[in-house]
Amino acid sequence: MVHRLVVSYGQPEDPGAFDAYYRDTHTPLATKMPGLVRLTVGHPQALDPSTPAPYLVAALDFDSEQAMGAAFASEEGKVAAGDVANFATGGATMTHYEVTEVHVSR
Repeated sequence: MVHRLVVSYGQPEDPGAFDAYYRDTHTPLATKMPGLVRLTVGHPQALDPSTPAPYLVAALDFDSEQAMGAAFASEEGKVAAGDVANFATGGATMTHYEVTEVHVSR
């Protein structure tokens, strides 16, 4: 089963600088975390325009909650986690959960 960490980044002070730093510095740090299976990112858009969407959402998948904990306890995980303060001027919210796949019948 997959365990997912979701990081929602608020609107940064300088979006161009955020994007460049995230792409060129933070992503390479995050992908070095042991046990990371998949990293996906995207700039979401709110379905309801009266509700602001996060600036960027990143989803990090691990084989288990224990694997995620071990990744963040590793030196690579500590470096990646500590790096967030260097670019997330709009703040960052982190949540995690066990992924349950729902089959859709058509």
